[in-house]
Amino acid sequence: MSHTETGSLSSAMAKSVTNTEISSNSEDKFAEHRKPRWWENKSMEEKPIDGAYGWAVVVSGCFMLMFSMGCVNSYGAYQTYYHLNQFPNESVSTLSWVGTLQFGVMNIFGIPAGIFCERFDTRLVTFAGGLIMGVALIIASFCDDAVWKLILTQGIVFSIGAALVFIPATSLPAQWFTKYRALAIGIVVAGSGIGGLWLTPATNSMIDSLGTGWALRITGIIVFVVNSVSSLFMRNRLSVKARDKIVDFSVFRDIRFDFIFIGAVCATSGYFTPLFDLPTFASQVIGKSDSFSNNLLTIINAASTVGRVATGQISPFIGTINTLAICTLVASLSILIFWLPFQATGTVIACSIIYGIFCGGFISLLPVVMANLWGVQRISTIIGLLYVANFVGTMVGAPSSGAILDNIGHGKNFKNTIAFSGVFMFCGFLFFVCLRVAASRKLFEKI
Repeated sequence: MSHTETGSLSSAMAKSVTNTEISSNSEDKFAEHRKPRWWENKSMEEKPIDGAYGWAVVVSGCFMLMFSMGCVNSYGAYQTYYHLNQFPNESVSTLSWVGTLQFGVMNIFGIPAGIFCERFDTRLVTFAGGLIMGVALIIASFCDDAVWKLILTQGIVFSIGAALVFIPATSLPAQWFTKYRALAIGIVVAGSGIGGLWLTPATNSMIDSLGTGWALRITGIIVFVVNSVSSLFMRNRLSVKARDKIVDFSVFRDIRFDFIFIGAVCATSGYFTPLFDLPTFASQVIGKSDSFSNNLLTIINAASTVGRVATGQISPFIGTINTLAICTLVASLSILIFWLPFQATGTVIACSIIYGIFCGGFISLLPVVMANLWGVQRISTIIGLLYVANFVGTMVGAPSSGAILDNIGHGKNFKNTIAFSGVFMFCGFLFFVCLRVAASRKLFEKI
């Protein structure tokens, strides 16, 4: 081959490479500037930070959690009725699987929910979540002859829909606020406490008047309607480009994430015992009426609502991680000091109030800590990863608590169950202290 031919070939190859690069760059620029498809997120960066639309997102998220987590928090009303009337031959640990899976599967499904929020319009994601929740409860209303059917519908399917609502509802406010971020997320998460506050007595009234079937049907219809309207306002402020990696586990190389992950596992392991077992304790051990026992759930949810909003107000002054550690500590001590040693009405009420306030702070502050440490751009997927910890804790805690009560306490002695809950909550506090030290070793720093 001659030098002339070689030069021509090299020149042609160079032009080909150059044209390929130009074409590739043009495609990238086109991808960046093309109009989003109807199912993709649209950026609303023109809207001001800490502005009016952000509060519309907050209110919508609050209503969504009112009818998703509110249903989870009020499951104790169903469990009490199932145990005493509908399935008297089933153990407490078996019945608790419905409530356990409601929270547990919702958390493990947080990873795909976060991915959906990156790749699809969050309004579509939250609408789908409301539809799934409503249909699951309506189907569960016809499954009154076997516990496994309730586990599948009221437990697993419902929680998949709840995840599609919960992740965007708790992550989007961080994009819309900086100054009021903790307060905004606190108000959103307070929706679950408000839901439990009125859903518990409402559910009891419906069960007493209409039975569990119609109670589930009515709740399912309301859940679908409210979530459908609220989903219209659930929009991202920032444009999030979907990544090549479906799940990015690189955050686990950060020791701070490891501490908050393990702390969440421990704290969640003890979290549900008071919600599920305090009413039964009051009825069987103290001898209180069913109405009083169910009212304890109302007290916890009311106190939790106050705690979630109050911690959003307090945390900017003392730091979100500091507040998270304090809330977990006091919640654990309320169990170990007021519930474990006593069998009295006053101490049970005191435990319900104190635990409700500070466990509410634990739930509401986790998304705020994540946003402050790792930013808001990928908060949906990072929160989804964190809630895997809540799944692990839930799957360890609630069934173990029920098994301890059935096998060691023989369904009547709650001391080992209470100690289990309090000790795990305290271990969560210790890991949050480690998180605080990893984030800053300055003792009095607001962090």
